[in-house]
Amino acid sequence: MPPPRIGWYACSMSELTIPRQTIAHRGKRLEYFTIVWNSLEGLIAVGAGVLAGSISLVGFGMDSFIEVTSGATLLWRMSVDADVESRERNEKLSLRIVGICFIALALYITYEALSDLITKTAPKHSLPGIVLACVSLVVMPLLSRAKRKVGSAMGSAAMHADAKQTEFCTYLSAILLAGLLLNAFWGWWWADPTAALIMSPIIAKEGVEGLRGTPCDGCSADVG
Repeated sequence: MPPPRIGWYACSMSELTIPRQTIAHRGKRLEYFTIVWNSLEGLIAVGAGVLAGSISLVGFGMDSFIEVTSGATLLWRMSVDADVESRERNEKLSLRIVGICFIALALYITYEALSDLITKTAPKHSLPGIVLACVSLVVMPLLSRAKRKVGSAMGSAAMHADAKQTEFCTYLSAILLAGLLLNAFWGWWWADPTAALIMSPIIAKEGVEGLRGTPCDGCSADVG
């Protein structure tokens, strides 16, 4: 009979839509946390970096601010997820916005780090920077894993790219910590700008992939 069949179909579509909406809300919560965390992280890192004259700390802080931009972009992406027709276009736009920001940051860090090496500008020791890097090494892997789960469930390349950027923030934290510790305990002033130069290609690679709109591995097909 046609009426029951239509009713069953509508019910089934509703059951498929609700889980996706729930996952999208979970993604929004992760991005809200990303924005708050990286705003604080960026303020502390840039402030400590300026006081200590540390380009790696300043670069790390600027990276955090770009993560804020990425988080805001993903919030927008989650808010328009119900629009199936424009979903792919929104994915590409989200990736490109984040990609441009990361390439700009990579160029800035490279310029400042090379300037410090050429002029032999020695940064001061930074205890706040060391503590911040240690905390970030704990928080970032957990946040990246949670984002990757949401990205896989939604089939979202933009969310997967954001998760990958968060994962790379863990590597940046390790590089930053190494540079700060070498300078603090052994007085290797060049370790700080060298750490910044190591960060640059990692950040640039993420930017290029974002501009290309590289699809995520392991994303499930879009539903809903």
